[in-house]
Amino acid sequence: MDLRDYERHKFAIADILRRAAGFADRESRQWQERLHDLFVRLAEDRFNLVVVGRFSRGKTTLMNAILATDCLPTGIVPITSVITSVAYGSNEKVIIQYYERRLDGEISLGELPKYITQEGNPGNARGVKLAEVRLPAEILRRGFYFVDTPGLGSAISENTRTTEGFLPEGDAFLLVTSYDSLLSSEEIELVRSFAASSRPLFIALNKHDAVSGEERENALAFVRRQLEEAANGSIRRVFSVSARDGLEAKRRQDRSLLDSSGIHILEEELVRFLLTEKSARFLAGMCERARDLLQPLSSPEAAALLNQVYALRSELGHANHDETANPMSPSAASANLASCEVCRRISDALFNFLKHYQHDLCVSHDVRQGLAEKNGLCSFHTRQLETISSQQGLCEGYPPLLERWSAALREAARGTRLAAMQTDIRALLPSRRSCLVCNVRVKEETDAVASMVASLSRDASRSISELSALCLPHFAMLANAISDVGLLRDLTLRQADIVERVAEDMRRYALKRDARRRYLASSEEDGAAQRGILLASGRGQVGFY
Repeated sequence: MDLRDYERHKFAIADILRRAAGFADRESRQWQERLHDLFVRLAEDRFNLVVVGRFSRGKTTLMNAILATDCLPTGIVPITSVITSVAYGSNEKVIIQYYERRLDGEISLGELPKYITQEGNPGNARGVKLAEVRLPAEILRRGFYFVDTPGLGSAISENTRTTEGFLPEGDAFLLVTSYDSLLSSEEIELVRSFAASSRPLFIALNKHDAVSGEERENALAFVRRQLEEAANGSIRRVFSVSARDGLEAKRRQDRSLLDSSGIHILEEELVRFLLTEKSARFLAGMCERARDLLQPLSSPEAAALLNQVYALRSELGHANHDETANPMSPSAASANLASCEVCRRISDALFNFLKHYQHDLCVSHDVRQGLAEKNGLCSFHTRQLETISSQQGLCEGYPPLLERWSAALREAARGTRLAAMQTDIRALLPSRRSCLVCNVRVKEETDAVASMVASLSRDASRSISELSALCLPHFAMLANAISDVGLLRDLTLRQADIVERVAEDMRRYALKRDARRRYLASSEEDGAAQRGILLASGRGQVGFY
């Protein structure tokens, strides 16, 4: 199962529940509440990966490296004093939740240290319950919540108590220790408690840039022996990493340094776990809950939906897990693309043309006569002209055209043959070829596509990455102008990723509305309906024929 399959199965369950909601009014209030609870579970789809360890192990730096950011404050002394979760958001921001009955507050990332660090918020004097950082990091988009906890074993006892109090909220744990001070007794006890709870545990041995290759191997062997004894063989894997090098590699986009840091191996394993284990368990559990909801019902509609649940559950049981596949969606770069650049160019050109044309109609006799001789503009662009023209301007510019039509209609009425009269009347309709604004649109459209083709011919890789999210009509025009099959294949796969991502955002928005959890929607999901329509048809003021 990959990310695409996971989303497809989740939305299939949502569709079954949505159809069940169609006859929910026949059922008891308790049944309706159970149905709503299933929508909520699907909509929230949250998985807490809690990062734990002693202070100064580099927990926060490791999170920064995985997320390719430096927004979470780090330092040598104990830094984090409150629980900090990192979740997906279209734009960077921080939501502060308080213990007291106070409304949540929103702050900027730059203000975060004032709320979560020991220096900025000693002893958590501000009463912060949770700081939730929202970042546009793709690894978070699929339901991962990274949770940064205060370090264990520091002189600040409140920090240790805060961390221990949050551990029951974890779905899986990432224990960060380091080469400069191998496993402490507290960390060994944590490993034992995690193993007893059967919750997944990943181990990261940080700061491997500070030791030699031989020292690294000896330390890894020692840690593995200690962990095997403490956890009875339940440890998944020990990862040797340099969080500092990993963060620097992502800043510089240095693949070699990233490889040597070990960060990408840890990332891939976390995402693979999300897909092959967490996601499979979540979907299977949702199928079972949907089955339990539908089984007591005796209607034919419920029986049909129940069969769909059984088929979906069977499909999940036979899902293939491709260990060699890239677990991250290639559409990551398409998250915040601008809408179709061809539509935008045409829209700007048409507005500029009509802005001047409506003025010329008022002041120029020749322009008014020209409009009449061409039988006016096409109906689409006539309405556009109306939206930017004054009533006075229209009353000055359009009489010659209407008078010409009147004379032509009178002439047609003199005819004696039905077909000839019908032909004369149809001839009064303006054509797209004669419409001045249509000519502007065609020229801008042709020039824009030609410009893209030229750019792709010069530097295909860069030009593809810089393209906007083309609407389907203009993508088809671009495809028709491409003569290289490999280039067209790359463009088509990119377009497929963009369209699929928008479809996912639309489905997520609908699901969160079903669950009455609209506040969970990201700004991408909030705007998904508009983006989907733009992809399907382009900008309305452009006009396709």
